Amino acid sequence: MVQLNVSVPPILKDWVDSRVAEGRYSSASDYVRDLLRRDQDAAMSETEWLRDMIAEGLASGVLTDDPKTIIEDIIAERRARRG
Repeated sequence: MVQLNVSVPPILKDWVDSRVAEGRYSSASDYVRDLLRRDQDAAMSETEWLRDMIAEGLASGVLTDDPKTIIEDIIAERRARRG
């Protein structure tokens, strides 16, 4: 492993210490590694979601109607659903 030094204000250091004291983490490093892994997982999930949305858009084809008509149709459908 490589070492990474991070400076934090005292209030964040106290927070990290309290999380370690709860017993879920063995050290401040363990806690920070967990936070980084969670952030990495969330970023990958967001990337997957965006790729899925792009693929869905590409697969849906190109609309040839006037954009104003499309928006009006969407608004009308939404109003009809509301009752």
